[in-house]
Amino acid sequence: MVSDLETRELRYFVAVAEELHFGRAAVRLGIAQPPLSRAIRQLEHRLGVDLLDRNRRGTALTDAGRVLLGEARAALDAVAAAERRTRRAGDPKRPLVLATKAGASHELLQRLLDAAASQPGAAPVDVLLCEVGEQAGLLRSGRADVALMHRPFDDLAGFDTEDLCVEGQVALLPAGHPLASRDQLTMADVSDVPGLPIARWPRLDGSYPDGPGPEVRTQSQLAQLVALGRTLLVIPASSRAWQWPDHVAVPVVDAPTVTTVIAWPPNSRSLAIASLVRSAADLRTTALSTSAG
Repeated sequence: MVSDLETRELRYFVAVAEELHFGRAAVRLGIAQPPLSRAIRQLEHRLGVDLLDRNRRGTALTDAGRVLLGEARAALDAVAAAERRTRRAGDPKRPLVLATKAGASHELLQRLLDAAASQPGAAPVDVLLCEVGEQAGLLRSGRADVALMHRPFDDLAGFDTEDLCVEGQVALLPAGHPLASRDQLTMADVSDVPGLPIARWPRLDGSYPDGPGPEVRTQSQLAQLVALGRTLLVIPASSRAWQWPDHVAVPVVDAPTVTTVIAWPPNSRSLAIASLVRSAADLRTTALSTSAG
């Protein structure tokens, strides 16, 4: 019977699998190469499979090794997250950490912080501002307790969520562009504008969709490209909070609606998180206007 894998073994294997070189992996781990090689051989023997293909040309992962690499990374991340959450839960004075995209859902965020602060005995809330798509990783790693996220753009897989509001989208345009003078636009109006292609954000897997628009990763990068007349973007109406004077936001009447949610790790037993989620849910009775105008 195969005994349980140890985190040490997984760390050793991940280092070898990523370096594909026992010497470099040993240096990275701060150990000698011979015990590292023995540990990987013992791991293969216990699992009954070859994880690495060793030959004169070097070291490569087998199919089994590629599977274990993915599983080992996830397992080590889960262990690190468990440690962080446990340490944080043991400090009754610690604030909750709420992750949110910088500039997104600004008014809702302010209302949520005010509502949470008004609750007697509620934990203080620290806001962790991040870039697009980073909230999921912060929640999974235990660096954040809750997050404001947006369906359908953000990765909500595996989280508990509560819907907070639904809104339309706007086109963010250079102020001097002819489309900026319109009262409203359609997706057809902005999908193929000569000299002003739509910016491309990375997908959930990190890849970019095809298209002529610039690849962007940060809102500051995007803001400057729009101001320079190099790109446009269709974004949730509430994200207009970070637009520059050089930008104009025009409602896109047929763009898909966006739902803002509050998300947290599943099976949470934190009373502080539950209180914050209740405060967020209570805001739905006085929800933000969904008008993009």
